[in-house]
Order: sequence, then structure tokens, then C-alpha cells
Amino acid sequence: MKPAAFEYSAPVELDEALAILRQHGDEAKPLAGGQSLVAMMNLRMARFGQLVDLRRIRELRVISEQDGTLVVGAMTTQATIERDEVVYRHSPLLREATGYIAHFQIRNRGTIGGSLAHADPAAEYCAVALTLDAELEIASSGGRRRLPVDELLRFAYVTTLTPAELLVGVRLPSWGARSGFAIEEIARRRGDFALVGAAAAIALGLTGLIERVRVVLFGVGPRARRLTQLEDTLTGADPDALGIEAAADAAAATLDPIADVQATAHYRRRMAGPLAARVVRTAPARACVNADGAAGAR
Repeated sequence: MKPAAFEYSAPVELDEALAILRQHGDEAKPLAGGQSLVAMMNLRMARFGQLVDLRRIRELRVISEQDGTLVVGAMTTQATIERDEVVYRHSPLLREATGYIAHFQIRNRGTIGGSLAHADPAAEYCAVALTLDAELEIASSGGRRRLPVDELLRFAYVTTLTPAELLVGVRLPSWGARSGFAIEEIARRRGDFALVGAAAAIALGLTGLIERVRVVLFGVGPRARRLTQLEDTLTGADPDALGIEAAADAAAATLDPIADVQATAHYRRRMAGPLAARVVRTAPARACVNADGAAGAR
């Protein structure tokens, strides 16, 4: 099928793009790679009178470190993230998660900002951002603001961004040398959307106990979700302690997963606990490697 008729613009400056969005309101839509948006438009699942292509705005494709925080421009492609040495050193979870996203042809065009703003419940980047306590840079013609990622995601394909706003950057704080990360997912085929996915970030204290922890599930509901019950159980615990699997199962039992043609709600609930337990077991082992001064396992 073909999309409904629309006007197209490709500004080279951020201010120009913001002005177009403000002018056209709900009729305008940013194009940030288009790997999901174009498909939805072709199927007439989405219609917009004005597409604003962001690919020519160079300032949105920068990766840098600022006071221990990794800052990734919204138009940075997934392929760039997968290869970038700064990302490799600072945020191994982001890099590892990128390898799960579709196939290299998709990653050549797909962007981190486009993925987050699309808010697919099965998207790896939404889960990673929530796991790492990411902060988002939001711009409009009226100025800029920062927003915790948890306040961006509402439910499937819906965010708190207004039509006049753009997500322009992602800020990922450092978790320190004694931190480890892990992500795993279940899909029908490599590169398919996750039926169930789990990510974990764990920081160990000097005594070897868990000092800080985030565990996030994705693909099981209308948005990525932290398992706060499991996090509370793990904080202050020995990462090698028995009972992690039971605690993960108990946390997963509180879920009310979605059911669709890909998987039943029962399947997603049953798989969520073991998958969460696996990433919780893996992350501390990588934290020990990092504490010895080597790069974490991937």
C-alpha cells in the first residue's frame, strides 16, 4: 500500500524543524529514521499532513561524555551506537541491546531518538533507558527541558511529548566501575520483536553486596516496566544468594501481560520470571570484571 498524501520538509537546523512543528501542530510528525513510522503510514495506520525529516540536522548525531554522563544525540543511528568506542566504554548495556534490534539494514537507518519517541512496548532502547535511569533532552521553540525517561513513556506508542516538542538527546549517567549489566530476550527469530525481554543494571558496594539495582521487563505490557518488588529484595543482598529465582518469579506473578497473536499472557508471565532471574545472575558477574579494570562481558 501507499501512504496518504503529505508534505515533506528536511530542515538543516534544529530551530527550523521546531518552527515547522509549532506551525503545523498535530498534523506534523518528525521523521527520525522511519523504520516504524513509514511502515505504519504505508498501511494507513497513521496519517500526517507534514513530515519533518531530521536526518540533515548534524547537531542531533553527536555522541559525547559530559561529566561522567554519556550524551547521545537523538538522530544517532543504531549502527553507529553499535560501533562507537565511547558507547562501548561508558554504556555496555546500550551497546549490547543494540545487537538485538532487528537486522543491520534496519540499524543503519533506525535512531535512538526515533525508537524512544515511538514507545514500542517491545523496544530494547526503552527498556535500556529505564534500566539506566536515563534523562531525556526535550526541545521546543519555547526552550529546552530535561525529563526522566519514566515520565516520557505512557503506554504503547504514546508519550508525554507535545506535538511541538522534539526529543533531541539521551543522557545516560555512569553507574561506576563496580557495575554490571545484562539484557536477554525471547523472540520467534533473531531480530523479531521481543515476546518477553529483561534487562538489569547492578552496582556492587565495597563489601560485594548489591548497592543499587534496576530490573526492567519489556514486551509484556503496554510499556517497559521496572520490577520494583524484586529490586527492593535484591538491594543489600549477596548477588550469589539463593532465592533470586523465587523472588523473580514472585515479582513476575504480579504482572498482567498482554496477549496477542505472537504469545499468550500466560506464556509471557511464565517466561518473565526466569528471564529476570538470568539477567540478575549475569549482571553482578560482569560487575566483578569491571571492578578489576577490564571491560564488562558482552
